[in-house]
Amino acid sequence: MGFVRGLKCRECGREYSVDPIYVCEFCFGPLEVVYDYEGIKGILTREKIVSRPQNLWRYKELLPIDGEPTSGLHSGFTPLVRADKLAAHLGMKRLYIKDDTVTHPTLSFKDRVVAVALSKAREFGFNTVACASTGNLAHSVSAHGAAGGFKRFIFIPASLEKSKIIASLVYEPNLIAVEGNYDEVNRLCSEVANKYKWAFVNINIRPFYAEGSKTQGYEIVEQLGWRAPDVVVVPCASGSLLTKIWKSFKEMKEISLINDLNTKVFSAQATGCSPIVAAIKEGVDVIRPVKPDTIAKSLAIGNPADGYYATQVVKESGGYGADVSDEEIIDAIKLLARTEGIFGETAGGVTLASAIRLIESGHIDRDAVTVLCITGNGLKTKEAVEGHTGEPYHINPNLKSFEEALEKINSK
Repeated sequence: MGFVRGLKCRECGREYSVDPIYVCEFCFGPLEVVYDYEGIKGILTREKIVSRPQNLWRYKELLPIDGEPTSGLHSGFTPLVRADKLAAHLGMKRLYIKDDTVTHPTLSFKDRVVAVALSKAREFGFNTVACASTGNLAHSVSAHGAAGGFKRFIFIPASLEKSKIIASLVYEPNLIAVEGNYDEVNRLCSEVANKYKWAFVNINIRPFYAEGSKTQGYEIVEQLGWRAPDVVVVPCASGSLLTKIWKSFKEMKEISLINDLNTKVFSAQATGCSPIVAAIKEGVDVIRPVKPDTIAKSLAIGNPADGYYATQVVKESGGYGADVSDEEIIDAIKLLARTEGIFGETAGGVTLASAIRLIESGHIDRDAVTVLCITGNGLKTKEAVEGHTGEPYHINPNLKSFEEALEKINSK
């Protein structure tokens, strides 16, 4: 048996049993998983974690399943890269990249949340899984659902990048392209979820699904030598990843896996869709929905479900937020690639570009142990940098032609 005590409304505090529900029937607030931390503290040690396979399930006591995991056994434990060349460029002393562009089966952090969601869907007895997605979640549910033998319905905005659509279709799900933005897709999926008995990972399974994001935070702490960073910069779409990384740090302190927690959490968004950062900058708790207009389509959620809670984490931790233009996003993608050899998707460009703004404005101390969360692989969004890179040198198949090209290269 696991260590989940039940579900609890984040607004009114009412408690519920462990079922595929996601909102409070009294105040309509979102539900969150509650754990028996005293029980976990008694059995989960650093030594036990280190002895386990290097995947996200090494922290299984802190995840909401009752039995053994059935999905995501090859997901998680992505590299924490000491980014010395990028740090030198930015004038930082200790800069790290949490690199979720690799290791995961579908090359994004969404493999974390889907691993937990599908393991829980299996425990609940569902045979069909579904999601509303801006791309990465579509890939992950398509892939993990195929491996698990689930029937799959994937809903996406029809305007998604072609490469992202193909990356879902290859797994042969039922892919539904909706003529509308993500918020409209999500509203439709809420209606579908109410009618059909499917496991919508980010709707009726959302309380469990969201817990998978915590594994990114657990790994950061472990990979830093069992300490929380001074600063973490997180890209925000719904705001859930940011809140769960913070929750993971607090849990590790709660069960004595770390001694101190002084991390400042920073939110990163694209200017073309920045409702969370706007609220942070204005110092208000109200999230004003916006119509997304940015190349960072994986972050293009104009009415973020966890936006309010993300602002509260930033406030509690003493962090801040930044939003950046599409041009800054592209420049940051290229900077990360040429300094550290990491090709991040547009969300990664948002994280780095926002971090640069926060460093230059003095919100991030250049001496702080800083972690930037790069959440997906750039091969998913090649269109974003098309036309913004150099061109190959075309030569004939002889030495003279090569040396003419070499002379041009050396003269640059």
